[in-house]
Parts: sequence; C-alpha cells; structure tokens
Amino acid sequence: MKEKSILILGLGRMGSGIAKRLSLKGFKTYVYDRHYEKAVEISRKYKNIIPLKELQDFKIKAKGKKIIWIMLPHGDVTQTYIEKSRYILSKGDIIIDGGNSKWEDSKKNYRNLKKSGINFLDAGVSGGIWGERNGYCIMVGGDKEVFEYCEDYFKALSTNKGYLYCGDCGSGHFVKMVHNGIEYAMMQAYAEGFELIGSFDGVKAKKSEIAGMWNRGSVIRSWLLELGYLALKENEELSDIKGYVEDSGEGRWTVEYAISKSIPCETITASLFRRFRSRKENPFSERFLAALREKFGGHKVIR
Repeated sequence: MKEKSILILGLGRMGSGIAKRLSLKGFKTYVYDRHYEKAVEISRKYKNIIPLKELQDFKIKAKGKKIIWIMLPHGDVTQTYIEKSRYILSKGDIIIDGGNSKWEDSKKNYRNLKKSGINFLDAGVSGGIWGERNGYCIMVGGDKEVFEYCEDYFKALSTNKGYLYCGDCGSGHFVKMVHNGIEYAMMQAYAEGFELIGSFDGVKAKKSEIAGMWNRGSVIRSWLLELGYLALKENEELSDIKGYVEDSGEGRWTVEYAISKSIPCETITASLFRRFRSRKENPFSERFLAALREKFGGHKVIR
C-alpha cells in the first residue's frame, strides 16, 4: 500500500483517545488542536505522536496521501475546520468527520468536497472515554473504496469486529444518531427502575448490589448497567450530582427524523423530553397543573 499520513484534528476526550490508540497500535499520528500545549503534552507521552503548531504544517510534513480525521463538536466549528482542511489537501486526499455531526450535513460536505477532488467519510464513533483502552465502535459512511483505504485505521481503533461500513455518505452518522437515541431510552429506563427500587422500604439490598447482580446473567445486563453499578458504588444515592441532563443533539435529530417519516418512537421521544424537564426548576407547567387542581377541586397547593 502506498504511503499515507493521518492527522487527528481536535484533542478533546475522544480525539485524544483516538490519537493515543493509533499511536499504541504503531501508527505515526500527527495531532493538531487550537491549544498547542495539548498537542505537545500528548506527544511527550506517546512516541508515535507528532504535534503540529499550525494546521498547514501537515501539508509540509505529511508523506503520501493525507487523511485528516476531525473530532470536534458538530455544527459551525466542524464546518470551519472542514473548510480550513480542504485548503491544505490535494486531489485524492481524505477528510473523516468522526464527530457527532448531523447526517444531512455529512451528505452536503461529501458533495462539496467532491468538487475539489477530496474524499469524505462520516464516522460515528461510540465508546466514550473507555474506547481508548477497550476499543471503539465505529460506523462509517461514504465511498466503499475510500473506506477500504482507511480500514486499517478503523480496525486498529475498534474492538474485535467493532467497525462497519454502513453505506453511502451520511449513513455512518445516521446509524450513530439512532444509536444515541436508543441510548437515551435505555438510560431513562434504568434511571426510572432504580428510582422505583429506592422507593420500596422492603428492599434491603443496596441499589449497587442489585445493579451488579443484574449484570450477571439477567436479560437487562449491559455495559450501561455496568457503568450504573460503578456510579452507585461510588455514591449510593448520587447525592453529589445535580439532576441536570444535557443532550448533544442526536436524540433530537432521531425524533425529528421519526416525525418526518411518521415512524412512532414513543420511548426515545419521552426520554428526550425528560432531559428537557431535568433542566427546569419549578417549571411553569407544573405550577399551572397545581393551580388547576386547586380551582376545580379545592386541592391543597404548596406555596
């Protein structure tokens, strides 16, 4: 295979984990972050990592076909660096968007980059902060021959058989979007279940003990439940955490797509709305419910 060079652009939790895993697998890996000290720090600990002070330095130092793997938040920041990257790449080079971008954006990027002769892959990456050690799960969309050219990287980064060519451009990010929608629903089900357990005086076992036991052979065992066990073992009542839950966008997109196709996704939709509820303190809608009950039935309200 002809020589090629890869750059990981963006050294947040996921980007740095990908760079480290590639390095440990023996790949010479260039890294760039707008905070240069991050690139320097990671290069001091991993021998195959080369920090770049300026993005355009990749054009000078890279040998053979150039691959830029972008690991940045979806939206404007990713689009900005896709545009910056195209100017240091040549015809036949490759951009991989490994962030949680919307699949529609990926299809647009694919078409626009094709006009310059630059290839584009969308790669949904799952595994969180544990992926660096255990391997990631990677869902890839784009031209099959471009995927195959980059397959050695996907294989090195993944668990055994933990990567898949999903189809045309946009399909990688679409499959990852649905994956995250399912994740929302699973997390919500576990949260509600353990709240129910905590409400029953007759249960003497700790919630962490129950989570651990469920993961030994039950039909609801999962990695998410393993993580739940770890969290409960650290603090049985999670009293050091505020119940404020963000969403990164994929759950919303899943629901929007379901609506556009008239596909019922009640559980995923409810779990998304529950996250919205978690960010409100004493919301108006619930105050309104209490007021109505007082007016029609004389029910007591708490003031």
